[in-house]
Amino acid sequence: MAALSATRVATSGTVPAYSSASAGGDTAPVGGGLKLHVSNGSGSAITVTLVTPGTLDGLAIGDAALVVPAGGHGFVPLTAVYRDPVTGRANITYSSVTSVNVAVISD
Repeated sequence: MAALSATRVATSGTVPAYSSASAGGDTAPVGGGLKLHVSNGSGSAITVTLVTPGTLDGLAIGDAALVVPAGGHGFVPLTAVYRDPVTGRANITYSSVTSVNVAVISD
């Protein structure tokens, strides 16, 4: 499991730092203006899951799942709803990590 860090997008533009998705999952900071960018270079679709640790009236809130098509890209806003109460970070898992790269981007 890797701890991803955010790359701030400058007014003049920015090339974010990408990391290979970790087989055991990754963690990322959460907060306003943060987004997870997933680049799927594999030949099959993958599912990216963000754990939603909260409850509503005692009922668990379902985890967020994003299907990223083969050769495609996807974005997920890293809002406070994904904040793990122990670590303060989002927990992210992937159905496959082959040829999958991720970056956290900050406005």
